[in-house]
Amino acid sequence: MKFTPHTYQKFAIQKMIYQPIVGLFLEMGLGKTVCALTAASELLHNYYEVSKVLVIAPYRVARDTWPDEVEKWDHLRYLKISKVLGSKKQRLAALNTQADIYVINRENVTWLVEHYGKDWPFDMVIIDELSSFKSSKARRFRSLRKVRPLIKRIIGLTGTPAPNGLIDLWAQVYLLDQGERLGKTITGYRNRYFTPGRRNQHIVYEWNPKPESEEAIYKKLSDICVSMKSEDWLDMPEVISREVKVKLPEKAREKYDRLERDLLLPFAESDVVADTAAVLTGKLLQMANGAVYDEFGDVQEIHEAKLGALEDVIEAANGRPVLIFYAYRHDLARIQERFPEARTLDTTEDIQAWNRGDIPIALAHPASAGHGLNLQAGGNIIVWFGLTWSLELYTQANARLNRQGQKHKNVIIHHLVAEDTIDEDVMKSLENKDRTQEALMRAVKARIQKVFGKLEAIL
Repeated sequence: MKFTPHTYQKFAIQKMIYQPIVGLFLEMGLGKTVCALTAASELLHNYYEVSKVLVIAPYRVARDTWPDEVEKWDHLRYLKISKVLGSKKQRLAALNTQADIYVINRENVTWLVEHYGKDWPFDMVIIDELSSFKSSKARRFRSLRKVRPLIKRIIGLTGTPAPNGLIDLWAQVYLLDQGERLGKTITGYRNRYFTPGRRNQHIVYEWNPKPESEEAIYKKLSDICVSMKSEDWLDMPEVISREVKVKLPEKAREKYDRLERDLLLPFAESDVVADTAAVLTGKLLQMANGAVYDEFGDVQEIHEAKLGALEDVIEAANGRPVLIFYAYRHDLARIQERFPEARTLDTTEDIQAWNRGDIPIALAHPASAGHGLNLQAGGNIIVWFGLTWSLELYTQANARLNRQGQKHKNVIIHHLVAEDTIDEDVMKSLENKDRTQEALMRAVKARIQKVFGKLEAIL
């Protein structure tokens, strides 16, 4: 297929060619992979700026998306990709294969760094889903940090740079500029731009930006970070978001309130125990969905209110395909029991069947469907049976249908929200995080036409 880049894609490609450090905050559907591959190809074979390119991505994206994009576009087919995946023996064989671009899943970054040490061979690194390196405590971050001085060019790609607020930016930006803009340490970044929020004695659980911090941070990043939103450049479907209120039955209400109050919910032969705030949060989310794991890992049924609400949504769809996101394995089991025709999207064949319209009810976990899946051909209705705290997972999952190529004029997202439960808190949290996200995206948004004109003059 011939690649005819849009103006924004030309801008992105040229940004990556002319600038050694780039953070591209591209929303889903803007073609970030083909842009990055095009820039890498130019730098490898026309500008001779780099000799060996590493792509770090989620496993499925590393396995399928990057190689598929090379095969898809005529101007990239000569590129040789080596997939550094699988067993240690398979990974070593892939590294010893002559190639232009090596792709590895982010879970093996530490292994790769330890394997090469000071002999790190990749002079260009592309991090697909940069936000997965948001934790400064994570091994993958600490490992990549060691070899960052040996990397000549680095590109960070993400559609959700601040999934949990501006505190997430430090580690990501450090991998880009080695602390030049936001400081050399996370402690310094926190002290400079944030004040402690919720805490337990000396442990701080939440950091709130100072009044002047947002503008200051955005200004610091403006020279290397560029954001692009899908609706600005693509004919995107309208998103219709609705909350489906679910009222808990009286007995379920009593059990929910008891666990929330006593941190203990007894059953005939076991108990549900919540001895920490984190555990309690998880247990309450489970109960809002209709079931909960007890102390032995067995499933205790609480109610079927959400299943009933889901049935109403499916009936209202009137035969149109529905994609359901579940949160827990017991959610999946109970949905499958209620709707035997439902099918999980596990394999390539499942995904193809969905896109053909052969699956009336599809089931997926947001963590497995969050990256690299194109599902827009199969339908336009999403149901969140169980909610997630993660804005990143939430946004990425919705983007499987809400993207370029969607055949319908709108994408309808139903959220099953149990009234007076933690579900309502999750919805508020997602909305608040989204506002932070929007502020960041606006602040570093590219002045495409103005800047592009300058870059074009260089060519």
